[in-house]
Amino acid sequence: QLTAVGQGAGGPEEPRSSLDNMLGSLTQDLQELGITAASAGICTACCKPIAGKVLTALGKTWHPEHFACACCGQELGGRPFFERSGQAYCEEDYHQAFSPRCAYCASPIREVRPPRPSLPRYPVPPPAASPHLFWQKVLTALDQTWHPEHFFCAHCGKVFGDDSFHERSGKPYCHQDFLAMFAPKCQGCERPVTDNYLSALQGIWHPECFVCTECLRSFAGGSFFELEGQPYCELHFHQRQGSICHGCGHPVTGRCITAAGRKYHPEHFICAYCLGQLQKGTIREHGDKMYCHICHNKLFL
Repeated sequence: QLTAVGQGAGGPEEPRSSLDNMLGSLTQDLQELGITAASAGICTACCKPIAGKVLTALGKTWHPEHFACACCGQELGGRPFFERSGQAYCEEDYHQAFSPRCAYCASPIREVRPPRPSLPRYPVPPPAASPHLFWQKVLTALDQTWHPEHFFCAHCGKVFGDDSFHERSGKPYCHQDFLAMFAPKCQGCERPVTDNYLSALQGIWHPECFVCTECLRSFAGGSFFELEGQPYCELHFHQRQGSICHGCGHPVTGRCITAAGRKYHPEHFICAYCLGQLQKGTIREHGDKMYCHICHNKLFL
């Protein structure tokens, strides 16, 4: 009868007190009849003798119905439990109270190597197989803890796994998105600059991208000309400016003569036929060539 009563215990606090009173009265009645119930120890929770089934845990003895979670009061019976500062906790309450939390979802991370769950010991084999406990890996990054599947790129959502990541304003980014969003861009190709670069025209450039905007050739000697924020070689700069000698096709950088909307080096302003030096006021134009007055009359009149 003692055993049957003990197995049926395990309700809220008020029924538990009634049970304790019943057991106490029954023990007293048996003693008055000359029957002595051998005590299996003193229950750590209620400080009363244990006359029936005894449970041993945390180096102490308990009535099975009195060995309960320090947080929710749920009986731990033959279930795994965790110990913290000398107190027993059910799995759920232990993780809610003491496990690290994921910086993304804020739920507990059930670590790979948590404090080993314990099983209460009975003088007889423990009842029923214990529930399976699912442990999770804990990942530490950016001074926070994460579920590995929740540590992903803040832009594209790709889980990092074993890949490296970049940090910006406390957020993790994959290599590709970090470069696309935050790396300086080449003024020539607009792609991220990650290695060697040139600084020019208030921007940065890949060395291979810093070329003449017109002919796409690199600049011999490193010198270039700027026009509307873009680099040009000397020839194409002067072409854009309209300062190419119509006689020789080279840039005019010093003295020049302008005639018929064209520019000439003084030494190249000559008659297309006799090659004599031309003087303003004595020139004649035919097609796109200049002639002296005499040669023009001789050839075309």
